[in-house]
Amino acid sequence: MRGLHLTADLFDCRDPDGLMTAGAPLVALCEQLARGAGLSVVGRYFHAFPPGAHGTVGWTGVLLLAESHLAIHTWPEQSAVTLDVFVCNVGRDNTAPAHRLLDALVGHFAPKRVRRQQLVRGIDNADA
Repeated sequence: MRGLHLTADLFDCRDPDGLMTAGAPLVALCEQLARGAGLSVVGRYFHAFPPGAHGTVGWTGVLLLAESHLAIHTWPEQSAVTLDVFVCNVGRDNTAPAHRLLDALVGHFAPKRVRRQQLVRGIDNADA
């Protein structure tokens, strides 16, 4: 089992499309971008949090991918989003699709600052 785990923490998001608080458009965009990157959506679960002191609704959600998953969490009261893309690289190399998906999502939130991390996960057969 080999995989690539990408994360991005988005700060000071301008969120021009209002995705941080709009569930249906957020789900649709995540699915569209995942498929557009060449990944296969096999399931989804998104949850809205009740309005906080600022009156905004944040979302957390996951797309189950045949290749693994996308997780997204929005904090509109902090203008922040976290993204998590994990893909398995068994049968084909999904590195480029994972980066395309993450890059596209980051672009839609228009953050002023992004912190990205990358982790190669699992073991090669030679390591077993």
